[in-house]
Amino acid sequence: MEDKKITNTAKWLIRIWNIGLFAAVWFGYYNSKTYDEHWLYGGIASCIAYVVVYSWFCNTYHVFRLASSSVSDSVFGQIVAIGVSDLALYLESCVSRHDFINVLPGLLVAVAQILGSAFFVVRVKAYFTKYLAPQKMLMIYGSSIKREEAGRFCSLLERKYPYIFEFICLKQEEMTKDEFLSVLKECDSVMLYEISHGLRGEFMKVCTEEKKGFYFTPRIEDIFCQGSEEKNLTDTPLLKYKYVYEMKSGYFGKRAFDLVLSAFFLIVMSPVFLVTALCIKLEDGGPVFYRQERCTKNGRVFEILKFRSMVVNAEEDGAKPCTENDVRVTRIGKLIRATRIDELPQIINILKNDMSFVGPRPERVEHVEKYSKEMPEFSYRFRVNGGLTGYAQVWGKYNTSAYDKLRYDLMYIENQSFYLDFKILVLTFRTVFKSESTEGFDKKENSSDMHVTTKPSRTLQKVKGV
Repeated sequence: MEDKKITNTAKWLIRIWNIGLFAAVWFGYYNSKTYDEHWLYGGIASCIAYVVVYSWFCNTYHVFRLASSSVSDSVFGQIVAIGVSDLALYLESCVSRHDFINVLPGLLVAVAQILGSAFFVVRVKAYFTKYLAPQKMLMIYGSSIKREEAGRFCSLLERKYPYIFEFICLKQEEMTKDEFLSVLKECDSVMLYEISHGLRGEFMKVCTEEKKGFYFTPRIEDIFCQGSEEKNLTDTPLLKYKYVYEMKSGYFGKRAFDLVLSAFFLIVMSPVFLVTALCIKLEDGGPVFYRQERCTKNGRVFEILKFRSMVVNAEEDGAKPCTENDVRVTRIGKLIRATRIDELPQIINILKNDMSFVGPRPERVEHVEKYSKEMPEFSYRFRVNGGLTGYAQVWGKYNTSAYDKLRYDLMYIENQSFYLDFKILVLTFRTVFKSESTEGFDKKENSSDMHVTTKPSRTLQKVKGV
């Protein structure tokens, strides 16, 4: 509870700081140049518009989730929210004036807003790290999960959020209720990690009876429920599955959105296309584009386009995932992979209706065959067109496990809408600046646990049950 009080206090201080500075510069300089008449009402309307835009971007980037977001993510989100909001209102002033207005006052205020926000975020994080005691956690993992994998997952959480999680006990799901109650007394919360069907409900029931908090990993059927709607037909509650992805109105709107946006980006990004193509050609004289067969809606195979980032014969011995510091990546390839420029030619695939801007990433044909055998639910991804970006790309990493990516993709499919597509596109902007989102596969990890580190938990080494 203490972290929520601190987070809420910091949130309102940051809001007051940023909105207050904007209001000061707007009424002190820009408002009189924007409105000749009704300047007071116009100024109030402009401030309200600023608050709406600023708040939407803050919520989209989760900038006020200070406990569970890194300093870099929170500050980056504030930069985007402040930058877009300030720019939107500055452009409003210019359009209303039919002339460019001095940008310096607004620029100075934007710098002050960003510095003030960064100060609050850093101080709150420092306080959390120094003074907050983490929750004592009990990890219960499913019988299909190896103990080492569960331990690595604990280690990952402890490393990223040391002021939130401290795992003091690690147990497999096959325990009696008395055993569970015994270890539960020593813990604040429980992590239910890939628990078998039927047992998860029992653990949840006990947690609620004992008023203990709990986290759990969702099963595929949990995600399907997100695509259902309530039906009050009798006195028995009913849920009906909606097949959101088959609604024609949604598909038409999505296709129109893809066509307009892809045409726009092809025109705007044409200089980047030309410079990138020239650099690739000059480096080794090889082809500019890399073509690869991928699967999209209904399993249809198409050729995906990318700027070539590896040497010409990179896959002569068969397809291999890119690893960190991979020698096959060219000098230009390192740059365009880090900035995601190598993905830009897929705009052409979007124009051809092979892909959409937002959707599950199209997989290689050989990967589809492999994953479909390991995970029968994998075929559900082909209900919609593959995408340039998606839930898995925004919230996961390049080396996130196939099963976790599948769950993210199904979450998108069951909740897709124009609003969600727009939100994912906005969040994709952040992934360009996150190095961890493009890191390669570690050679020591396999496909089933590639999303966690191989170091054992520092805390788990010292506690019982391990």
